Amino acid sequence: MYIEYITLGAILLLSLVGHNMTVFYASAIVLGLKVLGLKVLGLTSLLNTLGSQGLNWGIIILTAAILVPIANGTITIHTMLTAFRTHAGIIAIIAGLLAAVAGGSGVDLLKDTPDIIPALIIGTMAGVLLFNGVAVGPLIAGGLTYFILYLGKLFS
Repeated sequence: MYIEYITLGAILLLSLVGHNMTVFYASAIVLGLKVLGLKVLGLTSLLNTLGSQGLNWGIIILTAAILVPIANGTITIHTMLTAFRTHAGIIAIIAGLLAAVAGGSGVDLLKDTPDIIPALIIGTMAGVLLFNGVAVGPLIAGGLTYFILYLGKLFS
C-alpha cells in the first residue's frame, strides 16, 4: 500500500546522496504531489496530468532553453551555417538528428510499452549515480531500446 512512497523516498535519498539535484527535485515534486493528493482531491488529478502531459511540457521547456541563445543573439544564422563547415559541426548535426529520432522512438516505446519504464529508470539512475551522468536518459534510452528491439526483429 505504501510501496510508492518508499520507492519515491529511496529515489529521493539516492539522488541526494549521488548529488543529482535534477532527479532529487523531480522525485520531491512527485512525492509531494502524491502525499498532498491524499489530502486534497485536486492534487491527485494534478499528479495524473503531470504523468500524462509532463513529458510534453518538459520537451517544450528544454526546446525553449535551447532557443534562448538565438534570442540573445549569441547564436546567429551565420553561426548555424558555420556548423556545416567543420567535421565536429557535421558530426554534431548527425548526432542531433539521431538523438531526435531516438528520442521520438523512445516516446513511442514508453507510451506503447509502459512496463519497460522501471528498467529505463534504473538504468538512468545508475548512469547518474555511478558514472556522473545526466538524467536526460529515459527518452534516449527508450529510443536505443526501440532501435535494438527493432534490429532484433529484423534478424530473427
